[in-house]
Order: sequence, then C-alpha cells, then structure tokens
Amino acid sequence: MAVMTRRQPRIPLEELCRLPSFFFPQVSWKGDRVAFYWDKSGRIELYVMDLATKAVRQVSHGEVPRAMRTGFAWSRDDRFIAFGKDAGGNEQHDLYKIEVETEKVTQLTSDPAAEEHAVQFSPNDEWLTVDTNKRLPESPDRPGQLNIWKIRADGSDYTPLTRYAFPVFGGLWSDDGKWISYVTNEDMTNLKNRDGYVVDPDGSGARKIFSIRAGSQDTLGDWHPDGRRIAATSDASGQNRAGIVDIETGDVRWYSPEGIEEHALRFSKNGKWLVTIRNEESQVRPILYDVETGQARDVVLPAGFALGAQFFANDTKLLLNYSTDVTRTALVAYDLATDTLETLIEAEYGSIDQKVFVNAEHVWYETFDGKKVPALLYRPSDIAPGEKLPAIVHVHGGPTAQWFRGFDPFAQFLVDRGLVVLEPNIRGSTGYGVDFRDAALKDWGGADLEDVAAGARYLASLPYVDADRLVVFGGSYGGFMTFIAATKKPELWRAAVSWVGISDLHRMWDESKEHFRYFLREQMGDPEKDRALWRDRSAIEFADRLRAKLLMVHGVNDPRCPVSQSRIFRDRLLELGRQEGDDFEYVELTDEGHGSADIQQKIRTFTILADYLERVL
Repeated sequence: MAVMTRRQPRIPLEELCRLPSFFFPQVSWKGDRVAFYWDKSGRIELYVMDLATKAVRQVSHGEVPRAMRTGFAWSRDDRFIAFGKDAGGNEQHDLYKIEVETEKVTQLTSDPAAEEHAVQFSPNDEWLTVDTNKRLPESPDRPGQLNIWKIRADGSDYTPLTRYAFPVFGGLWSDDGKWISYVTNEDMTNLKNRDGYVVDPDGSGARKIFSIRAGSQDTLGDWHPDGRRIAATSDASGQNRAGIVDIETGDVRWYSPEGIEEHALRFSKNGKWLVTIRNEESQVRPILYDVETGQARDVVLPAGFALGAQFFANDTKLLLNYSTDVTRTALVAYDLATDTLETLIEAEYGSIDQKVFVNAEHVWYETFDGKKVPALLYRPSDIAPGEKLPAIVHVHGGPTAQWFRGFDPFAQFLVDRGLVVLEPNIRGSTGYGVDFRDAALKDWGGADLEDVAAGARYLASLPYVDADRLVVFGGSYGGFMTFIAATKKPELWRAAVSWVGISDLHRMWDESKEHFRYFLREQMGDPEKDRALWRDRSAIEFADRLRAKLLMVHGVNDPRCPVSQSRIFRDRLLELGRQEGDDFEYVELTDEGHGSADIQQKIRTFTILADYLERVL
C-alpha cells in the first residue's frame, strides 16, 4: 500500500517572499557606478552603488513603481536617471527623472492613454528616446501602435520618430549621435518577420540595414564605438546566432557557431569585445568574442543563469546577475584577468537553511508524436520508500519563453511542502531552435497541450508520484494552458490553478492594445478568418467539461490578460450550477496587474497558492 505523508514546511513562506531582490542593474556611462531597483527596505526603491567602494545609497523614497514592467536610463553625464511609473500595475507608464545627487524627482509626461518606456539619452543629453504607444499627432482618433519617440530632457518637444503599423522596439543612439537603431516588421504577409533599421535623429532617412531572409527574426543590440557597426542576432539558420552588421555595406560577420543558441548583447567601451548570451539546456552564460579575430572566450561559471554582462572598470570586469537552481540571484563582478568572482550584492537567506533547496534535473520526456520535451524536474530529497507525492505541471508564460536553471522560489517552496514539480519547455518555448519555438503557431491548445498532458503522464509514471493528485498551474499563457488543460484533458487533474489566465481569445482581442493584438495574430492567426480555431482554443467553450478543483486569481488592472478573462469563466461556471467555494475558488487582486515583484503582493500570491493546494491535495 502506498505511503502518503505530510511534510512540515522548513521554508517560512513569508520570510522567503521578504528576502531582498534587486532588478535591472545598469552601469553608469562613466562605468564607476551601478543603479538598480532593490526592495531591501520592504518596498522597491532605486539605489546607486559605487563600484570601487561598494558603498550603496538609496536615491528614491516611494516614487518608483511596485511592478517591474519597465526599466530606466542613465543620462550620459550620470546626473539623472529617467524611469517609468504606472498605477496599480496597469502598465500605463508615465516618464519621470530623478537627480541622483539631490534625489529630486521631476515628472516628464502625463498621458493616461499611453504606456511609455525610457530607452536611452542622446550622446549630448538633449534627448531621450522612448518606446511608446502614444497616439500619433496626425491620427489622434486611432489607437497607438508601439513606435519610437524622442523627448527633450526637460519633458518638452515630444516627437514621433517612427510611424509603423506594426510594433517597433529599440531606440539606441550611435556614439556619434548620427543614428538611432530599432527593430520592426514591414512584411504585412509574414508576422514572424523582424528586421533591423536605423533612422536619423530627426526622424528622416529611415532604412533597413539588417535582413537575412524573409520571415527570419533579425534583431539589433548595442552599437560598436565606431558608429558604423551594430551587434546583431538572427534566427535565419534555425537557431539564434550572434554577429555584427556594418550599417553602410550591410555585411554581416557571424561569431556564434551554428547550432548553438546565442544572442548578441553589447560591446566593451574600447570596442575590443562583443559579449553574447549563450542558452544551452536551460543554462545561460555570457560568451565573449574578440571583435577582430572572432576568437571566443568562455566565462567560467558553475551551471546556472547568468544575465546582464555589462563591462566596467575599463573593460576589465563584467557585471552579472547570477543564480543557480539552489542559490538566489546575486550581483557579481567577474574579473576577466583572473577569472574570479566578487560579490557586490549578496543573496540573502535570513533564517532559511540553504540546504533545504533542491537541485533541478534537466530531463526529456516523450510526448504524443514521439518527440522529446525538455523540462526541469524538482523533487524532495527525502522521499521515503513507497511514498507517493502530489505533483504539479507548472506551465510558463509566453509561450515564447522558457524555464531556466535559475533560482525558482515557487518550485522550492512547493517541493518543501512535499510536491514534485515539473517545469516543461513545451513546443512554443524558446531556447531549443526556431522549429521548436514556432511549433505552436496557430496551435495554442493543440500540440502544446499534448506536451502538457504528456508531462502529467510522465509524472504519473514516476514511482514516488501519486497519479491521482496531479495539478496544472500557470500564469498568463500558462494560465491559458491551465484553463484549456483542465477542460480538454479533465481526466488528468485533481486541481488546476490559473493565474492571470486567458479563457476567451476573441474577448481578449477586443480588449487588447495594438502591440498585443499583433502578437496574438502572429501566434494564432486572424480573429475572423480563423474564428473556428479561436473558438476551439477558448476554454470558455468547454467549461462544462471541468472536473478538477479550480482556483482563478487575477489582477484587476492587468492590461495583458484582462480580468474579464477570469470573470467570464467564473460566471460560466455559476451558470452551469457549479458552486463557488466548493467546485472552484475565485480571487481578484484590486491593486495589481499582470503579476508583481512587490513583497506584500508576493506574500499574498504565495499564501493563496499554498493554502489552496493544502486544502485540495
């Protein structure tokens, strides 16, 4: 007879959520300081660290956002930092700037109808480029598409630089101030396509400079100091590959070997090095290439998740965010002369013994068509003989995203409570090539759902998993998958948890911003031409099939997956005679949008999930 035991949690949930986290570290232009958001005080604030002395000073006092949905930009003289702030997670960011020395905050824009993202100050500090869906002056009655604008440092002369029908991303200035780079798509027939462009700072002379082939995603990174070359990434070979493009000739020099996933990031100040990010089997680390010789240099780190890769200290050091599956994210300086690490911001653990964290195992399981699905598997380290544990299939958002070998507090606290956690990189995920990433196009809730179901069956095949206590859980696209898995594969699940999920694709289309509509069309086709497909992949149509206990949680201010997506599913269940509190549970978060990094909001999230699973399992 199988043994079923209940574990005493060793990770205090609230303490785990209160452990300080930092976000978006950015080295100043002089290279002697780094700014970052940090919640060490109990809420997110802006801090600046002197990289020589490691002295840290808090610069903001309640003026910065709670949700981390936009970054910030240093002025070139390092006096100011421009940032965006929204209200209650609605992502309608207005722009502000803060003077680093005096801590004085000035509001630059006020447009409740637009989201605005600070990109980069011009070399002379006169202008700031902005990615925004602000309505164009010539068509004030039409919804805005994401385009690049510029605004003076005092908030005046807000001017559009691009006027594309499809979303535009970028806005980086060449060091000589002659050009601004960006990425967009002008191919009306192929929404997968991305190309690299430059435009004159007055908005004239826009031209395409990087396009490997029709349909490939050809994107741009940092400018080389010579003002003529740009770091570039293309997936035309079937895998993302890093190189450098010459904006005058269009010539591309490739650095990444074929068959390895790499993205080009930036150059060292002296132009000697190009740094890329390599992604292999959910491990991420920087690779340096000598720009002239093409010689690769590895950064010596244990397997994990290393992001950022910014040069400082006269190009002798790299600043990295670094974590592993059992160590929280730390800010580290990698010395290129000695291949050694210095920790600038330690990962804190409070009273939690690090030994309670478990390693992830990178596994492959077979799915319905014989293909193999990569996944991270977390399991308790002290499973007794004959013990049968509940298990969760945790589906990531996106779907063009993936699970990494970085620290995952969700997985760790669930395992600590005696659950087995599978994080599958189902088809549609990034990191495993173009064919795999594009395998869910016009097929959300199709083959990707079969991969999730195969993950459930893989878990059920493990000797320490109780096949009668399986849960599907996810947020955003993962919430879409939770709804569709619970209704189309009802026999698999004891419980389902949809976080900011999607239940009706047409209703979501009706409420989406223009750049979100573009993504929906790229992923799932046209709402009218493909109406039958969209209805077949909307879980609201199959609510009557639900057998699992269902928890729905949604932020009221969510602009990506509107709260109506959960409300209509709740209402449909009530129409079907299902009882709230018995058959399903429903929670709205009034001060939140599409998730949050705020400590209090994290505590609430983790508590809701832990309490629910405790009851239903």
